[in-house]
Amino acid sequence: MVKTALDNFPRPPCAELLGWRLLDARPEEGWIKLGFEGKPEFCNPAGFIQGGMLSAMLDDTMGPAVLVMSEGRLYTTTISMTVNFLSPAKPGLIIAEARVTQLGKTVAFVEAKLMTEDGTVLATATASERLLEAARVVR
Repeated sequence: MVKTALDNFPRPPCAELLGWRLLDARPEEGWIKLGFEGKPEFCNPAGFIQGGMLSAMLDDTMGPAVLVMSEGRLYTTTISMTVNFLSPAKPGLIIAEARVTQLGKTVAFVEAKLMTEDGTVLATATASERLLEAARVVR
Protein backbone atom coordinates (compact mmCIF):
# COMPACT_ATOMS: atom_id res chain seq x y z
CA MET A 1 0.00 0.00 0.00
CA VAL A 2 1.27 3.45 -0.86
CA LYS A 3 2.13 5.75 2.05
CA THR A 4 -0.12 8.80 2.41
CA ALA A 5 -0.79 11.63 4.85
CA LEU A 6 -3.63 9.45 6.17
CA ASP A 7 -1.17 6.98 7.72
CA ASN A 8 -0.76 9.17 10.82
CA PHE A 9 -4.19 10.75 10.72
CA PRO A 10 -6.71 9.63 13.36
CA ARG A 11 -10.01 8.57 11.81
CA PRO A 12 -12.88 10.77 12.93
CA PRO A 13 -16.02 9.16 14.44
CA CYS A 14 -18.03 9.72 11.24
CA ALA A 15 -15.48 7.69 9.25
CA GLU A 16 -15.66 4.91 11.85
CA LEU A 17 -19.46 4.91 11.61
CA LEU A 18 -19.30 4.54 7.82
CA GLY A 19 -16.71 1.73 7.99
CA TRP A 20 -14.15 3.90 6.13
CA ARG A 21 -10.93 2.22 5.00
CA LEU A 22 -8.19 3.21 2.58
CA LEU A 23 -7.79 0.81 -0.35
CA ASP A 24 -5.43 2.72 -2.66
CA ALA A 25 -4.18 6.20 -3.43
CA ARG A 26 -2.12 8.15 -5.92
CA PRO A 27 -1.35 11.33 -3.94
CA GLU A 28 0.44 13.10 -6.79
CA GLU A 29 -2.72 12.74 -8.92
CA GLY A 30 -5.15 13.65 -6.13
CA TRP A 31 -6.83 10.25 -6.48
CA ILE A 32 -8.03 8.01 -3.67
CA LYS A 33 -9.94 4.73 -3.42
CA LEU A 34 -11.81 3.78 -0.25
CA GLY A 35 -14.07 1.05 1.04
CA PHE A 36 -17.18 1.69 3.12
CA GLU A 37 -19.42 -0.72 4.99
CA GLY A 38 -23.02 -0.35 3.83
CA LYS A 39 -24.62 -1.42 7.09
CA PRO A 40 -28.22 -2.68 7.37
CA GLU A 41 -28.77 0.15 9.88
CA PHE A 42 -28.25 2.60 6.98
CA CYS A 43 -31.23 1.21 5.02
CA ASN A 44 -34.55 2.83 4.23
CA PRO A 45 -37.83 0.84 4.44
CA ALA A 46 -37.23 -0.58 0.93
CA GLY A 47 -33.98 -2.18 2.11
CA PHE A 48 -31.61 0.14 0.23
CA ILE A 49 -28.91 2.38 1.73
CA GLN A 50 -30.48 5.77 2.44
CA GLY A 51 -29.29 8.58 0.14
CA GLY A 52 -27.98 10.71 2.98
CA MET A 53 -25.64 7.92 4.03
CA LEU A 54 -24.38 7.57 0.45
CA SER A 55 -23.86 11.35 0.35
CA ALA A 56 -21.84 11.13 3.57
CA MET A 57 -19.65 8.43 1.99
CA LEU A 58 -19.06 10.62 -1.08
CA ASP A 59 -18.23 13.62 1.12
CA ASP A 60 -15.90 11.50 3.27
CA THR A 61 -14.04 10.45 0.10
CA MET A 62 -13.59 13.86 -1.51
CA GLY A 63 -12.10 15.60 1.55
CA PRO A 64 -9.43 12.92 2.06
CA ALA A 65 -8.49 13.15 -1.65
CA VAL A 66 -7.47 16.77 -1.02
CA LEU A 67 -5.72 15.88 2.25
CA VAL A 68 -3.69 13.18 0.49
CA MET A 69 -2.84 15.38 -2.50
CA SER A 70 -1.68 18.20 -0.21
CA GLU A 71 0.44 15.76 1.84
CA GLY A 72 -1.61 16.53 4.94
CA ARG A 73 -1.31 20.31 4.71
CA LEU A 74 -4.94 21.04 3.79
CA TYR A 75 -8.26 20.12 5.36
CA THR A 76 -11.53 20.86 3.62
CA THR A 77 -15.01 22.02 4.45
CA THR A 78 -17.65 21.44 1.82
CA ILE A 79 -19.04 24.57 0.19
CA SER A 80 -21.41 22.77 -2.17
CA MET A 81 -21.96 19.20 -3.28
CA THR A 82 -24.14 17.84 -6.07
CA VAL A 83 -25.06 14.16 -5.86
CA ASN A 84 -26.64 11.97 -8.53
CA PHE A 85 -28.10 8.64 -7.41
CA LEU A 86 -27.86 6.13 -10.27
CA SER A 87 -28.63 2.70 -8.78
CA PRO A 88 -30.04 1.51 -5.46
CA ALA A 89 -27.33 0.51 -3.00
CA LYS A 90 -27.71 -2.71 -1.01
CA PRO A 91 -25.94 -3.45 2.28
CA GLY A 92 -22.37 -4.65 1.88
CA LEU A 93 -19.06 -3.31 0.63
CA ILE A 94 -19.26 0.02 -1.18
CA ILE A 95 -16.21 1.17 -3.12
CA ALA A 96 -15.53 4.91 -3.45
CA GLU A 97 -13.13 6.79 -5.68
CA ALA A 98 -12.43 10.53 -5.72
CA ARG A 99 -10.22 12.76 -7.80
CA VAL A 100 -9.19 16.35 -7.24
CA THR A 101 -9.94 18.11 -10.52
CA GLN A 102 -8.51 21.48 -9.46
CA LEU A 103 -6.61 22.55 -6.38
CA GLY A 104 -6.59 26.32 -5.99
CA LYS A 105 -5.35 28.59 -3.20
CA THR A 106 -8.64 28.73 -1.27
CA VAL A 107 -10.97 26.27 -3.05
CA ALA A 108 -10.62 22.76 -4.48
CA PHE A 109 -12.94 21.06 -6.97
CA VAL A 110 -13.38 17.33 -6.52
CA GLU A 111 -15.42 14.54 -8.11
CA ALA A 112 -16.30 11.13 -6.71
CA LYS A 113 -18.28 7.96 -7.36
CA LEU A 114 -19.59 5.03 -5.34
CA MET A 115 -19.66 1.53 -6.81
CA THR A 116 -20.46 -2.05 -5.96
CA GLU A 117 -17.69 -4.66 -6.02
CA ASP A 118 -18.72 -5.61 -9.58
CA GLY A 119 -18.33 -1.99 -10.77
CA THR A 120 -21.99 -0.91 -10.87
CA VAL A 121 -22.02 2.84 -10.27
CA LEU A 122 -24.37 3.73 -7.41
CA ALA A 123 -23.88 7.49 -7.14
CA THR A 124 -21.64 10.30 -8.35
CA ALA A 125 -20.84 13.68 -6.87
CA THR A 126 -18.99 16.88 -7.54
CA ALA A 127 -18.04 19.35 -4.83
CA SER A 128 -16.35 22.64 -4.19
CA GLU A 129 -14.29 22.53 -1.00
CA ARG A 130 -12.98 25.43 1.09
CA LEU A 131 -9.32 24.81 1.91
CA LEU A 132 -8.08 25.17 5.48
CA GLU A 133 -4.43 24.95 6.46
CA ALA A 134 -4.08 21.97 8.80
CA ALA A 135 -1.69 23.91 11.05
CA ARG A 136 -4.43 26.48 11.72
CA VAL A 137 -7.26 24.07 12.44
CA VAL A 138 -8.17 24.15 16.13
CA ARG A 139 -9.01 20.75 17.57
